[in-house]
Amino acid sequence: MAVEGGMKCVKFLVFVFNFIFWVCGVTLVAIGIYAQVALDKALVVSAASAAGTPVAILVLGIIIFFISFFGCCGAWKESYCMVTTFAVLLSIIFLVEVAAAIAGYIFKDKVHSVLERGLRDAMKKYGEDKALTEAVDELQRDFSCCGANNYTDWSDIERFRVNNTVPRSCCRVNSTSCNVRPSPATVYENGCLQSIEAWMKKNIVIVAAVALGIAFFEILGIAFACCLMKGIRSGYEVM
Repeated sequence: MAVEGGMKCVKFLVFVFNFIFWVCGVTLVAIGIYAQVALDKALVVSAASAAGTPVAILVLGIIIFFISFFGCCGAWKESYCMVTTFAVLLSIIFLVEVAAAIAGYIFKDKVHSVLERGLRDAMKKYGEDKALTEAVDELQRDFSCCGANNYTDWSDIERFRVNNTVPRSCCRVNSTSCNVRPSPATVYENGCLQSIEAWMKKNIVIVAAVALGIAFFEILGIAFACCLMKGIRSGYEVM
């Protein structure tokens, strides 16, 4: 009777865990969408490796969402196969997240160079590629920045150097000649690289907190699922 009561408790905990895990999945989807929208133009001018980060977070959230649903069904039907599959999938997700965290820490210093290279490549194609031109303009307006490191970066581009101008999206004042002979008084002084990095550092705490919370609940979920698997396999009544 004590074992039966224990299995009932484990079954209940699996349901509670999966609900929390489902919420975590929805949260990751929301973070992925927010990052994609907030950094939309920055991602357009960045390398493909950087542009895929919000999408990866979004996909992970969707996967977690469906795995949690799978776990609920397995616990409800007391299916050894479904609960085992749930535990295995959860373990794989946990290992992937650990590997991603390690890779992110190892390559964190490369983020700066990837963003800078993407910004400078976009600046070189400014006025030639319509999509990139619109992306750079919107990026500079949204982040109140100009160039990669500062507004003088535009002097490296021939068409701007000969006229001593910058794109009008750099203007901090509303006038017809604000982009001619630019100075900190008329255009944004800071570069977009610093602005994007500042935004990322500000929001990385939220992402890290969510990631740690998900990892904690994943470990609990794996433990509860293993206990439930043992109970089902032993043939105990858990209803």
